[in-house]
Amino acid sequence: MKESREHEESDPMSVLTDRRPQGAEDVPTVRRGRRRHRMEHVLVACGLVLLPWLFVLAGGLPGTAVASNWRTVWVGLDASEAAGLIATGLLAPRRHHLYPLTATATATLLVVDAWFDTMTAAPGADQLSAAAMALGAELPLAVVCVVLAARGHARPTG
Repeated sequence: MKESREHEESDPMSVLTDRRPQGAEDVPTVRRGRRRHRMEHVLVACGLVLLPWLFVLAGGLPGTAVASNWRTVWVGLDASEAAGLIATGLLAPRRHHLYPLTATATATLLVVDAWFDTMTAAPGADQLSAAAMALGAELPLAVVCVVLAARGHARPTG
């Protein structure tokens, strides 16, 4: 039991996944493990349910669409990327326990931005510009963030 608690305390994700109300310290570890295990099954089930939905989307969505909040979407995405880059850049040198999470989220946002920029760009100069931004900035920054996240996750705690 002591080893289990030491492992949970050293696992940075346990802070996020194992919040217990005060006075619940005596809840058996097995019960917490089952609850976490059930949550993982729900996530897998949701992912599996989405797979057939991809075929519905592929067959049912129009080839083009007009978005009424186009500017707001792109400004919001880039603002999120900026916040993630700043947070990761400030937290990583301090070895803050959250920087692997901010790095992972930021990498994800950068890859999504590169994907949507290149997929929604008009043929010609816009497409070349989107590809240049993806290959020259967004994807390399995503790789840096992934490396930081991996290093932060692998670092010994203690």
